[in-house]
Amino acid sequence: MSRPRARRDAPPASLSAGLGTRLRLGGVEPSPHAVEVLDAVARIPAGKVMTYGDVAEYVGAGTGRTVGTALSRYADDDLPWHRVIRATGEPNPAAPVEALRRLAADRTPLSANGERVDLAAARWDGRPPGC
Repeated sequence: MSRPRARRDAPPASLSAGLGTRLRLGGVEPSPHAVEVLDAVARIPAGKVMTYGDVAEYVGAGTGRTVGTALSRYADDDLPWHRVIRATGEPNPAAPVEALRRLAADRTPLSANGERVDLAAARWDGRPPGC
């Protein structure tokens, strides 16, 4: 009996950009936790970020690692995946150059060298704007 293989809808644009690590699991629906993670990430406003651990705390379950797993398996380009960063302010490790490009386009506050997010200025607490 052979194991089912992960498939891609299209070849990666660049393996060096980390896009080769984003597997699409054909026919596998996201778990309820993964759906909550994706919904939470979709709510992060432009110019703001959450760490992987922040997202886990926001949804009330899992860890930063489970958030990263959900994003790597189910996120697509319509989801602002780049707004989820490491606790150090570093961007998504699978595609850091693309994440920083998107964060800059969002006008997210970055460090002076542009390699990290300024968490003190950009961290989102999960409350709707104006609350």
